[in-house]
Parts: sequence; C-alpha cells; structure tokens
Amino acid sequence: MSKSQPIQRAAAAPDLPSGTIKFILYCLKCFRGLMILMLILETGQAASNIMVPYAVKALMDGVAQLADGPVLETLRNPLQLLAGLALAEILFSRASGAVLIIMGPRLRQQTTRNLYTYLQYHSVRYFGDHFAGGLAHRISETAMSVNHTVWAVVADFWPIAITFAVSITLLLGVNQGLGLFVAGWVFIYVLCSYLMATRCQPYAKNYAATRSLVNGKIVDAVTNILNAKLFARLDYERDYLNKFLEVELQTGRRTFWFMERVRWFQFIAAAALKLGTIYYALTLWDGGLITVGDFTMSVGLALLIINDARNLTRRFLEFFEYVGNVANGVDTIIRPHEIIDAPNAQDLYVKTGRVEFRNVTFGYDQSQTVFEGLNVVIEPGQRVGLVGFSGSGKSTFVSLMLRNFELQRGQILIDGIDIASVTQNSLHEQVSLIPQDPSLFHRSLKENIGYGKIDASDLEIAAAARMAHADDFIETMSEGYEALVGERGVKLSGGQRQRIAIARVMLKDAPILILDEATSSLDSVTEKTIQENLDRAMGKKTVIAVAHRLSTIAHLDRILVFDNGQIVEDGTHEELLTLQGNYYRLWSMQAGGFLPDQA
Repeated sequence: MSKSQPIQRAAAAPDLPSGTIKFILYCLKCFRGLMILMLILETGQAASNIMVPYAVKALMDGVAQLADGPVLETLRNPLQLLAGLALAEILFSRASGAVLIIMGPRLRQQTTRNLYTYLQYHSVRYFGDHFAGGLAHRISETAMSVNHTVWAVVADFWPIAITFAVSITLLLGVNQGLGLFVAGWVFIYVLCSYLMATRCQPYAKNYAATRSLVNGKIVDAVTNILNAKLFARLDYERDYLNKFLEVELQTGRRTFWFMERVRWFQFIAAAALKLGTIYYALTLWDGGLITVGDFTMSVGLALLIINDARNLTRRFLEFFEYVGNVANGVDTIIRPHEIIDAPNAQDLYVKTGRVEFRNVTFGYDQSQTVFEGLNVVIEPGQRVGLVGFSGSGKSTFVSLMLRNFELQRGQILIDGIDIASVTQNSLHEQVSLIPQDPSLFHRSLKENIGYGKIDASDLEIAAAARMAHADDFIETMSEGYEALVGERGVKLSGGQRQRIAIARVMLKDAPILILDEATSSLDSVTEKTIQENLDRAMGKKTVIAVAHRLSTIAHLDRILVFDNGQIVEDGTHEELLTLQGNYYRLWSMQAGGFLPDQA
C-alpha cells in the first residue's frame, strides 16, 4: 500500500502516519511551541559563540589605536561586548538545556505510548509473525531515535548552520574575497561530508547487523548452556561462536578503515581552511586592506568553523542511523490493522449464550481452507466438547469464536448477533478462555488472578484461588499472594500456572467459557477436584471444551468430532460410542487417556 494512502486502522488507535518524516512531525505536533523556543535559544547560543571573534577584533583594533588614556576606559565597549556574549552563551545554552529536560522525556513517553497503543490493535496473526521481544525493542528504539533525530537537527545541524552563516557574513564584511573563500570551503566540505556519510551508511548498517547477529548467537549459546554441558560440547560452542566473532571482526575493520579515510579528509580539509584563511588574511593585511583586528577575527572564525565542522560526517552518520531506526519502527508497527471493529459497532451483552456458525468458510491463506460452509449451533447453557486429531479444526473453531481471524464467508452469531458487528473488546469480555499453555504477567499472584476482575477484592481473589486449588501452593510461598511469578510465570510449574489461569477465569465469570486442554498439566487427583469445581462454576454457562484426553469431556452434554475441517459426528459420549464411528475409534485408540497425533 502506498504511504500516501490512508491505511486501515482501529478506531481507537492513534492516527500515526506511515511515512518516516511525517511520523516524526506527528510526534512533535504537541511540542511546536517548545521546538520554536529551542530553535531560538540554540540560535542565540550559536550566534553568541561565533560573535566572540568579532569582540576580540574590536579589542585588537582598540589596542592598536590606544593612546595615553586609561586602557580599561578606552576598551570598555569591546570588553562589555565580550562579557555580554559570554553571559548570553551561558544563558541561552542553559535555557535550551532546561527546555530539553522538559520536552525530551515527555516526547519519548508520548511516542512510546502511541506506538504501544497502535500495536495493541494488531491481530493474532501479526503477533505470531513477530517476536514479542523484538517488538518491545523496536518501540523503545523508535521512541529514542525520534528524540535523537530531533536533537540532531535542533542541537547539531541548526547551530552549525548558524555558525557558518554568521561567520561568512562577518568575513564578507571584512573582505568579499575572504568571505567567498570560506563560503566555498563550507559548501564543498558539507557536500563531501554528506556524500561520504551516505557511502559509509551501508558499512555501518552491515556492522550493526553483524553485531546483532553475534549478540543473538551469544544469547542462544547462554540459553542452551546446559545442553552444551550435557553433550560435552563446550569446545564446539566456543569454536562455533568464534566463526561469527571473526565475521564481526572483519566487518568492523572494513567500517573503521572507511571511517579512517573520512578522518583523513576532515584533517586535510581543516588544515586547508586554517592555512588558507591565515595566508589570505595575511596577504590582505600586508596590503593594508584589513586591520589587525580583522586578521585576528578571520583566524578565530576559521578555527571555530573547523571545530564545528570536524565531526559533521559523524553527525550525518548518526542522523541517518536515527532516521533509519525510526523508519524500521514505522515499517514494523504502523501497518494496516487486519481486524477492526465495524463502523458504529455496538457492545455485546450475552443473555443466553447461543452460539451459531452459519455457512462459515475460512482458511489461513488462499491455499489452505480449513472450513468450507461449516454450520453448527450450540444451544444456550450447553456444554460441548471438541475432539479430533491435530489439524482437524478444533483450535481454529475456538480462534474464530474469539474473532482472532476474519472469515472469508459466513457468520458467527452469539445470541443471534454477528460477532463482526460488535466491538472486539465487548466480545472478549463476554467470552473466557483457559488456554493449554497459559501465559502470566511478571507481576504478583494477586495481580495475575485479579486480572479477571480488575476491581476484585482480596476475598474474591482468595475464593477463586481456592476453587482452582491454587491456594495450597500460594500459602507455602513466603510472600503469599504478593509473590512475583517471573516472566510468563517461569517461577511456577506448568500445573501451578494452569491453576492461576483457571482462577483468573473463574473470577472473570463470563457467560461463555472456552477450555483448551485446561487441566492437561495437572495430576489426576488435582484434575478431578478442579474439574468438579469447574463443573460447579460452569453453572448455566455455554461451555466449549477442546480435549485430547477424552475422559475429561465424556460427561459433557454433547461432543463434536472434527475431521479435516468438518464435523463428522455430533452427539453424547454414549451415542457416539454406539455409532462405532470416528469417535469410537478415537476412544479405542487412546493411550493413557490421550489421543495420538494422527490415525
């Protein structure tokens, strides 16, 4: 899609532009006043600094014409100008620093918030295609790079431009030829610095990518250090890593040698300006065309120009890197939202819990059709089990109910209302899911359970934990409900994580409940007890349970047997066994209560 065309986005998502420069300007939209103030302050600082040689010129001319009168009295005006410029530079620079402190963190905060808000509305498919850590890093890197890009323009390029402009103006006032000589040098130097920075950019980009690759290899090696020990492969891992380190070494050398050539240019160019200005000014002074003060100012301005220009190529490189980081972030995150709420979508309020798939056709891509004209009705309060081999369509059935993907054709209705016509937020409030592999926040047990009901009291949270049989292990922890669970709940066992997930859903108490192997990580005794509590919690809810362990759903009201995206059998456990069809074969093939992966 062209970046000039509007992209499909959720109504609640910020209207972030998909172009790099437009995105940066969008981020600065709320800071126009502060940006103008910073430009004024940086102009004042740069002008105060570059005007110092002019004050020195006035001093030198005053000294050259000094009579027998008091020195300080005679040179009062030049001295006052010099003191005023020094004071102005201090005030302008520190005022600019204060504005930066006020604006910088807020700009980064706002950029991060906007990117995260936009990211929230991407689809399940999008998150399946991107690493969570990579997305988090991209948000942080983009927000930081927006700041750096702005500061590069405001605090680097703008003051340098002021320095060059004021210097050339002053030198033109001394002698037109001298001013044009310095102006020509500045033009050629800036142009060459820009061109060399663009040539160096692929080297720098390749070196950064190589460093990232090596870091990834180190992380992978450290993560799997136990495997290396168990297989006695420590030497092998060192040799394996060294191959990538050698590539990084060679890439780094190529980059640094190019940078060394750039430095040769910078030093030669600086020497040319310094010697050229001094020689030209000496020639003019010798011919009586300029004063000794003009000569001193010319040399001083040349030195200041050299000081500002010397790192211009590096600044260009950093600027390109920052803009490149912003571009990567924009390209990664600011993409069309695959699934958005319909215009004027209403909130869903489930009263009975009737679920209907009406002529549903769906495939993850055009070459992979999962359902073709699927029709099924789940009556209010019915408890239905879904069984079948892996890939038969059970998980897709659940995902479509949650509107994780869009249908190609057909409708999914809850209480007669098409879920595509309601807000996704209200749909997810009315449907609870206990996944097979639950993910927890790196927060306290209390916060993770209370996530099902944000305003839940401590008593409600404890009651939900008891029903999920999580209270027994929580009470053995030194910090109890305040204990942190680690990233994705890594500090807990699989069974403990599953019990916390069950407690969270029990607290949510939504009218439709989906169980995806909700007790698969539990021992049989705990599973039986929790299953009884789940049965009580189900009450009159509509329940859909995906199971590989058929014994966990045998008591349900109804069982749907999936095969290649079709419901081939539908009935109670006893009815399906009597048929001696697919379900009967699945039941007979169970080993330890589980289905095999395939027939």
